[in-house]
Amino acid sequence: MKRHYLLVDDNEAFAENLAEILRDAGATVDVAGDGATALAFARSRRYDALVTDMRMPGMNGAELLCELHKIDAGLPAVLLSAYSQDELLARARRDGLLAALSKPQQIPRLLELLGAARRDGAVLLVEDDVALADNLAEALCSRGLTTVPVTNLRELDKVSARPFAVLVDLKLPDAGFGEALEKVRRRWPGVPTIVITAFADEARTTGVEHFNKPFDTARVLSRLEALYAEPRHP
Repeated sequence: MKRHYLLVDDNEAFAENLAEILRDAGATVDVAGDGATALAFARSRRYDALVTDMRMPGMNGAELLCELHKIDAGLPAVLLSAYSQDELLARARRDGLLAALSKPQQIPRLLELLGAARRDGAVLLVEDDVALADNLAEALCSRGLTTVPVTNLRELDKVSARPFAVLVDLKLPDAGFGEALEKVRRRWPGVPTIVITAFADEARTTGVEHFNKPFDTARVLSRLEALYAEPRHP
């Protein structure tokens, strides 16, 4: 089935060139030069993925992603940016970002990401071990699933993405033992939650499915794939 993308960039020449590449790869593409136009497109049709620039006049890419997800919460997004480490990018990740590519982006990588992108594929990952979180995020991205990373309890309050599953550590540096799990349960009731922890005995007392660290990443991915395949209700 032909995939349908929304491309947003205020550089008209760049946007049209990228759109032509995506169309040559077999997709259909709608091009918007600003956030307002992109929102109008999203209100009238359903897309398989969003590609947006970060730095644009008026509404930036992070703000656009937040507003788009109010219209279409399951839309996967790839952000193009010359700025790899800033608060805007952190905000976009909390809102649900499949990947961020630096400009000039690598076209083969972009095509790969868009071809794999899955709607409603956000996984909330509550984990303060950055190396572990990065490895899991990379593995999830390779399967078209979006990682929403959270490293501490305070960041949970800032998450606006709607996950289909949660991976949560029992121990965070700014929280009591198991506090993050309880907060996740209150914030996203009914969403399948999996504990990832080095405290095996304590994990068993939670009554929640768990994987003990160090775990086999392939097994975790397999479990998430199974959860993704299950019927879900809004």
